[in-house]
Formats: sequence, structure tokens, C-alpha cells
Amino acid sequence: MKKLTAYIIAFNEEAKIEAAVSSVLWADEVVVADSASTDRTAEIAASLGARVVQIPFAGFGALRNQAIEACTHEWIFSLDSDERCTPEVRDEILNLLAGEPAHDAYLVPRRNYFMGRWIKGSGWYPNFRQPQLFRKGAMRYTLEPVHEGFELLTARPLGRLHNAIWQFPFRSLDEVIHKMNRYSSLGAEKLAARRVSMWGALVHGSWAFAKHYFFKRGFLDGWAGFVIALGNFEGTFYRYAKGVERTRDWQPPAQPPVRREP
Repeated sequence: MKKLTAYIIAFNEEAKIEAAVSSVLWADEVVVADSASTDRTAEIAASLGARVVQIPFAGFGALRNQAIEACTHEWIFSLDSDERCTPEVRDEILNLLAGEPAHDAYLVPRRNYFMGRWIKGSGWYPNFRQPQLFRKGAMRYTLEPVHEGFELLTARPLGRLHNAIWQFPFRSLDEVIHKMNRYSSLGAEKLAARRVSMWGALVHGSWAFAKHYFFKRGFLDGWAGFVIALGNFEGTFYRYAKGVERTRDWQPPAQPPVRREP
């Protein structure tokens, strides 16, 4: 049986980290890549037997690459703190590693739960991020600050697992707004070399809403689908608007001291 490290990236995730780590206790090693959390994230992870490594945040791509370096085993399973491995995925991975895997990197489908329901449309099921199961050295992440891509370092094509992990992306609507604000700021950095405008922000934001609500059938998910589409509008709009802000000098007009007339 080939050995596997599960790694989890986290920052101030004390409400989620216990469930995430607990879902991968079957792995030969669990590494939590923490970025100087100020809550109990690192303490909780360590109490469950995870090895906590501190990695300063310099974008998600760089963070994930350094997390891989901290993993000691031949195979790696990547999990985010808002994701949960299921018994079905555990068994599928262990069966693969008991033999000779046909691929060096695998995409893993995700099933999302939001606003009290499993999401069926909105582009959220099944959805995939970068390969989450891979042989160490078979891939690396690109260095975008957010929504990082990946590069395969093997001639073998990507494989796909059949079973899905669970994702709980938001505990509350307040967290939706917080993540939208953080990710739009990080995304604005990727627009530094592009010409952007407020009209462009509106067009891109409107397309993001239409894509998720209509073309990806978010309307089938009721109010949850509407909130997902609206969140994509806001995140996209403010990403471009913040890009515009970086090129403008939006300072208030100068005003001399106001004194009483003699």
C-alpha cells in the first residue's frame, strides 16, 4: 500500500478545521498549512494529531506549493478547511493506492451544501478545483494570488475519481460577503496589466450573474441559486472596480482651514 499525506490549508478556521481534519484521519499523515491564524485553528488541528506548519501567506498558489513541500509521503490528497472527505472517497483512494494508479493526478468532484440544501445547479455540482489527489512531483500550482491554476509535470493525463467530497463553502451570508470582499481584492491584483473601466466592471459582473443563474441553472436552486449568482456578480464587479481604483487618484478635494471671519 502506497502511503499518503493529506494536507489542509487554513487561516482562522477554528469553526471548520476539526471536521476537516477528522475526515482525513485515515491518511498516513495529516499536515495543516496554517498562515498565522489568530484563533484556535492550529491548536485544534494539533490536538487531533495533525502536524501544523506555519507558512506566511503570499497568495494561494505559493501557499499550496509550500504545503506540498511539507508533505513526506509519495501521494498527496489536498483538502480545504471547508471540505470534507467522505467514506466513499476514502475507499476509492485506498483502492487506487493498493494497486498501480493509472494516472499521476486526479480531479475530485465536489458536492456543495449551502443555505440548508444540496446545490444541484449554479455550476456547483459536480464542480472541480485543481487536482486533489496526486503523486508528489506530478504537479505544481501557478502563482496567481487567488483562483490559482496548476501545471502537470507528468506525461500522463488527468484522471477523475467517481465519488464526491463534500464542501460547505459558507457558514452564513456574512461569510459570503467577507469572502467576496477578500477574493475581489486578491483578484484585482491579477488585473494590474489590463485596461479596466467601471463599464467593464458592470458588463463582467452582469455576465457572471447570468452565467450562474441562467446558463448554469442556478434558478433551480431557489434563493440559494440567486444568492450564488448575486455573489458572483458582486465578486466580479468589485474585482474590476478595485482594478479601476488602483489606477485612479480618488482623493477628496483639498480644503483650507475654515476659521471664523473677523
